[in-house]
Amino acid sequence: MNKNFPKEALKAINKKGGKNISENAVKKLAGTVKADTLQNEAQLRQLIRQVSAMANIPVSEDTVRDIVSAVKKSGMNSSNMEALMKMMMKK
Repeated sequence: MNKNFPKEALKAINKKGGKNISENAVKKLAGTVKADTLQNEAQLRQLIRQVSAMANIPVSEDTVRDIVSAVKKSGMNSSNMEALMKMMMKK
């Protein structure tokens, strides 16, 4: 994964959402995510809603379905996660 990608992603999210999310807030939320969170659709949907609220960016049900589907298909390695983040930042 590109070493600067996480900071670039956070910068893009802050710009799009008009809200300044700190790196610590992201780390705190990320610390609550377990491997099963990403395998359990209900927990994954809850995580998407939390991130959406944190970023002040509304996420449609269609986008939630796209994200859930992409996460399930990705196998959760770092290069797939980077591609997923890039896809979400374009929406």
